[in-house]
This record gives sequence, C-alpha cells and structure tokens, in this order.
Amino acid sequence: MNSTLNILFIGDVVGEPALHHLCQRLPALITEHDIECVIVNGENVWDNKGINDQEAQMLFDAGTHVITTGNHIWENWKSRPLLATNPRVIRPLNYPRENPGRGFTTVKIGEGLTVGVLQVQGRVYMQPIDCPFKAADYAVQKLREQTNIIFVDFHADATAEKISMGWFLDGKVSAVVGTHTHVQTNDARILPQGTAYLTDSGMTGPHNSVLGMNTDIALKRLLLQTAHKYEMAKGDYRINGVVIGVNADSGNAESIRTITVLCGDDEIQPAPQQEPQA
Repeated sequence: MNSTLNILFIGDVVGEPALHHLCQRLPALITEHDIECVIVNGENVWDNKGINDQEAQMLFDAGTHVITTGNHIWENWKSRPLLATNPRVIRPLNYPRENPGRGFTTVKIGEGLTVGVLQVQGRVYMQPIDCPFKAADYAVQKLREQTNIIFVDFHADATAEKISMGWFLDGKVSAVVGTHTHVQTNDARILPQGTAYLTDSGMTGPHNSVLGMNTDIALKRLLLQTAHKYEMAKGDYRINGVVIGVNADSGNAESIRTITVLCGDDEIQPAPQQEPQA
C-alpha cells in the first residue's frame, strides 16, 4: 500500500500576535492532522513587512520545515540576511538574481523522503519581474532530479493568473497554493493530472480587519484617497491553512482540505526569557 505524506501549509502570518498564536497551536495541529511537513508563509510577520531571525526561529522551533515569503519581504532590511543565510527561508524565484536568497529548497522528512518547496510571484497588478511560468518550469525540472513531492507557493494577486499556474503545473508538482490576497478561497480541488490546487490559503492574523489592517485606517485610505499610516488590527485572531495528502511514491495529491482555527481576541505575549542560573 502506498504511503501518504501530509503537508500543512499556513497562510500569510500577519503580525507578531498572530505568530505567537500560531506557534502556540502548531504542535497540536501537527498531531491532530498527522502532519509530516509544515510550510508557513511568513512575509508579513514583522508589522506586515518581512520576518527577522528570531521570528523565523520561533516558527522552526514550533515544527515548521520551510518558510516562504513574498513581495513584502523586501520592505524590511532585517529580512535580507535571513534570506542570504538560511536555505529554509525562501523568496519568489523570479526576482532578479542579484537579490539575496533562493526561490526553492528541499527538506528531508522522516526516513528517505525529500520534499521540494518552490515559490514564484505573479506579475498581474504586481512588480514587472521575470515570468513566473518560465521560472517555475525551470525550478520544477531541477527539483524533480531530487524528488517528485513538490509544493508550490504562488504569491500572486490576480485569480486568473493563479488558476493558470495550477493548470500549467498540473501533473508536474504535488500542489499549487496561492498566497498574497489574505482571503481563504473555497475552490480546493485536485486537478486532472494529480496536482492539488487552492487559489488562496488565507491569512493567519486578526480577521476583524481589512486584510490585517486597522479598519478605520483602511477606510480612510479608500474614502479620502490620501496616504494614512498603516496600523495593524487587533481581535478575532484566526489561523488559515490547508492540509494536503500526497502519495509519497508518485508525488500526486490524494486529498486537499482547508482549515481555520479560531484563536480569540487576546494577544499572546512571548514568554519572558529565563535568567541563566549561576
């Protein structure tokens, strides 16, 4: 009987309170859903702009294997050394190669299994960077030299572009899951050639908000059409994600389902550091 590898992907983590909620609950989620591989999009952890070494380490300590990012990673210069030095933190492959970091990586899972993780970024309504389809095709060929279990985080704005990537990679990768728009979609499916697909995994953060932003500020931006300082929202913290079952032999997806965990309104603060004993 073929074995199944369960992958948990967590949608864009927005703000440090959301990070603490996720890290507190991730071990239980791993047990509950029999997860072997955890991938988290962490581009928005630091006040919606990037992620630093300490925040990344919190995710790794909680059970994360790979952290993906996105266009906001470049807005925090503290993220750049992390991209340059940690192969388990990746950024969209199709940015100019002179930028730090890599766009795909592999991790060893259990005994003898390797999972490839790739991230590319869309161009519709976003930066005019290299073609995500050609970049993905190149990376998949490289990754398939090591494994047929490949997860793709497609960080894009336009729904049509995301769906197109799903069809483009159908049968070539295990899963294509969209990020960036922060709203979990209801179109999880397995495409005809065996690739799991979801347009957007959603947001891990304060859902009493506009995509994580304080609602009053978001409304002022739209109603007045002038700049107003971004402010993080608070309350109704939720974890959005998706669980994908992959046939470990063929690399084809066997199941896909979205999850939402209600965390409440309280902000979880990091545990105080213990003073070393003499």
